[in-house]
Amino acid sequence: MRRGRRLGIDVGEARIGVASCDPDGLLATPVETVPARDAPAAQRRLAELVAEYEPIEVVVGLPRSLSGGEGPAAARVRAVAQRIARRVAPVPVRLVDERMSTVTATRGMRASGVTEKRGRSRVDQAAAVVILQTALEAERAGGSPPGECVEVVV
Repeated sequence: MRRGRRLGIDVGEARIGVASCDPDGLLATPVETVPARDAPAAQRRLAELVAEYEPIEVVVGLPRSLSGGEGPAAARVRAVAQRIARRVAPVPVRLVDERMSTVTATRGMRASGVTEKRGRSRVDQAAAVVILQTALEAERAGGSPPGECVEVVV
């Protein structure tokens, strides 16, 4: 397992959830929810978070269907990840499978007593935690960085 902090990102149409982990890569925790409607402002804020947290990489959840295919949402996330990668280079950006992350996050919040209305902005952070924690566990189990690296296209 590589040592270093990582940021996890759950890209949604309205909001972007952000999570971080400790330098040992043991535990992912929520950071904030970034409004996604103003794309340039969202990209700026994500770049600020990368500068603040100084991660060794950024992990972005890639929404796949249950069968593993990619649809319009995955294409949109790939485009967002490409913009993030250009903005935060040389920090690598990786795409990891995020199937069921929002469902898992919503269930966890509901189980802890958070109502859907109160938890709407926090569910994106919780989904980012699930994405990042899954990536950390995959690296620990497999010994190599999870997912696919986003190539920076200028």
